[in-house]
Amino acid sequence: MDDSLLPRIDMARTTMRPAEAQVAAVILAKPDWTLAASTSQLAEAAGVSPATVVRFCRALGMSGYRELRTELARDLSRRTLELERSSVAEGTITLDDSLTQMITKIAFHEARTIENTARAVDADELEAVASAISIAPRTALFGVGSSGLVASDLSEKLERIGLVCQHHQDTHMQLVHAALCKRPCVALGISFSGNTQEVVEALTVAQKHGATTVAMTGLPDSPVGRLADHVLVTSARETQVRAGAMSSRMAQLAVVDFLFARVAQLCMDDLETLLSSTRTAVSTHRKSLT
Repeated sequence: MDDSLLPRIDMARTTMRPAEAQVAAVILAKPDWTLAASTSQLAEAAGVSPATVVRFCRALGMSGYRELRTELARDLSRRTLELERSSVAEGTITLDDSLTQMITKIAFHEARTIENTARAVDADELEAVASAISIAPRTALFGVGSSGLVASDLSEKLERIGLVCQHHQDTHMQLVHAALCKRPCVALGISFSGNTQEVVEALTVAQKHGATTVAMTGLPDSPVGRLADHVLVTSARETQVRAGAMSSRMAQLAVVDFLFARVAQLCMDDLETLLSSTRTAVSTHRKSLT
């Protein structure tokens, strides 16, 4: 499980039931108090029943409140160490920041994002997805905005080793690709929030036609995540006013690299020949320095 519990709660509450979102709000506002509070005390502070607190914990993939407090203690301890180690752990970029301070904050958060994502990714899920892609007659990728750029990156990597991969920035074409995805094709949707409507629509179409569906998302229990046979989790704090607002892309690109490296390993017999051929094909377009 990813150690960064508070960012996960912050992201998950947007898709929770109102009562569970009230529990999330209390924990986010008073994490230190929550650490010492009982289930009944937390329920009272949130204005909900103790049973709602238990459902909230299970929505996060935990067995109950005891496990949540254990994870919260770990999260707070790590945050304290980070604050001691660096004055930029919270990553808020202000108008008063110097260029050096801004660079330091962004670098700190992006490095932590990759570290957290590496811990959060499920190796079994990654293996299953890599195996499916390595033998699929075609892989279709869906994503818009910055997630679309990540999809393009993965598409280019897979094509360089001879795999048939489709990604188009036009969302209508993404739906066309989804409609052509039949078993054993792979359809992979990328959405950090898990709520991107265009990705939901494309995965729904691909699922209907029998494709193996994959979600790359920060929230497994989201519309995109629930459509997937396999989920690759990306871990990042994503808000508009923090350095973390740029971190989701870094998390996605890290998972793309993990996935591509494993697919390449599975294609190892032909890998060097394929890479050599593609390098040679584009070499004439690189200007010699001699």
